[in-house]
Amino acid sequence: MTDGPTYGFDTLQIHAGARPDPATGARQTPIYQSTAYVFRDAEHAAALFNLQEVGYIYSRLTNPTVAVLQERIATLEGGAGGVCCSSGHAAQLMALFPLMSPGKNVVVSTRLYGGTVTQFSQTIKRFGWEATFVDFDDVDAVKAAIDDNTRAVFCESIANPGGYITDLDAISAISDAAEIPLIVDNTTATPYLCRPIEHGATLVVHSTTKYLTGNGTVTGGCVVDSGKFDWSANDKFPSLSAPEPAYHGMKFHETFGPLAFTFHGIAIGLRDLGMTMNPQAAHYTLMGTETLSLRMDRHIENATKIAQWLEADDRVDYVTYAGLESSPYFDRVAKICPRGAGGLFTFAVKGGYDACVKLVNALEIFSHVANLGDARSLIIHSASTTHRQLTAEQQRAAGAAPEVVRVSIGIEDADDLIADLDQALSKAVS
Repeated sequence: MTDGPTYGFDTLQIHAGARPDPATGARQTPIYQSTAYVFRDAEHAAALFNLQEVGYIYSRLTNPTVAVLQERIATLEGGAGGVCCSSGHAAQLMALFPLMSPGKNVVVSTRLYGGTVTQFSQTIKRFGWEATFVDFDDVDAVKAAIDDNTRAVFCESIANPGGYITDLDAISAISDAAEIPLIVDNTTATPYLCRPIEHGATLVVHSTTKYLTGNGTVTGGCVVDSGKFDWSANDKFPSLSAPEPAYHGMKFHETFGPLAFTFHGIAIGLRDLGMTMNPQAAHYTLMGTETLSLRMDRHIENATKIAQWLEADDRVDYVTYAGLESSPYFDRVAKICPRGAGGLFTFAVKGGYDACVKLVNALEIFSHVANLGDARSLIIHSASTTHRQLTAEQQRAAGAAPEVVRVSIGIEDADDLIADLDQALSKAVS
């Protein structure tokens, strides 16, 4: 789309980044299933490798189908640019890669997806990085956790699994004062419900596997750069502000300005880490984004109705959905996610761990899978699966206690979903 009118979300989710194919006129973005691209001549090739010209070299770095998706997600998030990669976990590493070095740390929320907790508490130690886990509802604790070696703050907009909503404005004020970037995982909210950059986020990461694709077919990730952070304000981020030896001493921030992080993600991150999104995955995700707003509205409508029903049921101890007036996060919905609290939450089953297992096994419409954001309704017992590697204390801090199940409410008929939960609860607590 050309510069001009300011388009609405529903228009951008279909058109942003996409143009008719110049060779055939095809209206849907083609799957450019090609490893490499022919250079016009030797001068053109040299310009591309020197980052003096934007174009296609090799699909580990850039691909026309993936490029459309990158532009679309960045546009929906209100960012300057985006880099797509192979998964949400890859996107998290891609976001940290230019910021971190041995001995540095990232301050992260305790309320994160279990795989992210493991990645940050265990895996990143192999790079010499550290993570400090803090309850992000305690802003003083977040502030106190930041030290001279902190290079980023990381949280989820709507936390998985509990659906807790982070006060991004309060957290970004802390990261701004410390002159370090705030990275927000916006997977569960999507840019339709929350635009973290508008609340002070520097970088936004996504598992495009989830709501953006919306059909449970492909994995993918994306890092969106706000383009607003001054990487040269101090010497904390030499990858972006200092001369880069691999490009004859070029300084990314000085050369590319607001697109410095995006260019670094492609020219260094994808080049050296190789966590590439394949073009077919990009194609599926592009098709998914076209109906994002329609699906999210239905997810929210169904989630609200089902959460209210569960909260009133004697077989359930509590429900964590932020869209309920009883939720301590209810007031944040209008502030952070004005279109609604999303489709993900947990509820505690009376009878504990064993009752949760019986519930999962008795359901018929809900699918028992380790995923969320599908058009289908999904359920999982986090303590025995996605959060199994965590300690009991970590599980409770993350909202994945043994007596809790997580549901990702789909777009089916809500009454059918309630009937399925009703019959399964009867078997679980009998």
